[in-house]
Amino acid sequence: MLIVGRIGKPHGIRGEVTVQVRTDEPETRFAPGMVLNAVPGANAATATGPAPVGPGVPFRIPDTLTVESARRHQGRLLVAFDGVLDRDVAEALRGTLLGVDSADVDPPEDPEEFHDHELVGLAVVTPDGERLGEVARIDHAPASDLLVLRRPEGHTALIPFVRAIVPEVDLAGGRVVVDPPAGLLDL
Repeated sequence: MLIVGRIGKPHGIRGEVTVQVRTDEPETRFAPGMVLNAVPGANAATATGPAPVGPGVPFRIPDTLTVESARRHQGRLLVAFDGVLDRDVAEALRGTLLGVDSADVDPPEDPEEFHDHELVGLAVVTPDGERLGEVARIDHAPASDLLVLRRPEGHTALIPFVRAIVPEVDLAGGRVVVDPPAGLLDL
């Protein structure tokens, strides 16, 4: 699954939510009628969440959410989903990750561009072939994307995803070559 956004705080009283966009194509991914997979995040309500849908009936985050409308407001994307009609239900969705099936995503045209799901799980090796671990996830920081490296010892390291440090991504070979500066993996 390709994560395309994360639901933030509610906006207003009619069920709209802010969405932290994690895609280069928000107009396509958040077009009215788009059905997105919903993955409850760390802050999302659980099956016994706080937003009742009726007397004594707890709100359950559905497996999918259908976009009713989307608009920009003060630099943020505001999205209304079918069935989310008030602020309480919108609040229960906070932290939910939104995704699309990876099979439905066209490969990038640029050979130097990769989707997160293509990188997760790849072996991370040095130019000499020494195995450093595997890609656990991609963090999207303001300055650059970061490969989160799961080390064999169990801890993680952050590697800036820039050509100077990551000279090669070999999807067919299942590996990412990194040439980390001294001390980067010790942080």
